[in-house]
Amino acid sequence: ISNICSHVSYFYFQCFSDCCRGDDQNSGPDATSLRIIQLLGNQEKNPIIYYVDNYIFSLRLLNSHKKSIRKEACWTISNITAGNKDQIQNVIDCGLVPPLVQLLAMADFDVKKEAAWAISNATSGGTPEQIRYLVTQQCIRPLCDLLTVQDNRIINVALEGIENSLKRGEEDKEKSGSEMNDFSRLVEEADGMDKLETLQSHANDEIYGRAVKILETYFGLDDEEVEGAIQPGVTDTEYQFGAGAAPAGGFTGFGG
Repeated sequence: ISNICSHVSYFYFQCFSDCCRGDDQNSGPDATSLRIIQLLGNQEKNPIIYYVDNYIFSLRLLNSHKKSIRKEACWTISNITAGNKDQIQNVIDCGLVPPLVQLLAMADFDVKKEAAWAISNATSGGTPEQIRYLVTQQCIRPLCDLLTVQDNRIINVALEGIENSLKRGEEDKEKSGSEMNDFSRLVEEADGMDKLETLQSHANDEIYGRAVKILETYFGLDDEEVEGAIQPGVTDTEYQFGAGAAPAGGFTGFGG
């Protein structure tokens, strides 16, 4: 938590500096700057929850004209959504999901990948209602689009978000007695199934395994189709998640 707070503190001081110089055209030097100082000086509350509870974590940061501010805002949100259900709900209640999804779909890759962490983390630790909300905010298509990037870590982050959403859709299908997983349909409409099939020949074992698992579980891929895929023999040594597995409760983003 101290590392997160240090990173966030630098971010807010940067905002404060921009406000005082008038560099940030989306905010003024008065209320915003004062609020930053108050937040950084408060020792009574959990700082991460306190940030999201207050004005400073508003849409202006996600909509800043400065890419570095948008990136750091997404990074900080990703660490909040890696927390508990209440923290995820705070992010939702603050109206931060729609602009996050927009950045996930439209931003430069440096920003987009931090938004991906934030959304994927929320699907890992969120309630069924929270995951449904994320899907209704159109997060499936931009997650599917990330399956073609040249960054193994982000492909896995996207796969995590897609798989968590599909799992929730499958549970909803069973409860309703429906014949179709509505979230599987959204993945298909986003060309996600084709991208998942392409990942069956990916050089990274974990990506290959995740893709096959999703196809088998939610799209009826049979064993012959799996055997027809080119299973990788070498793990990409550049891809690591610490011990090599996704942490419980979702991923935690790394700014930069």
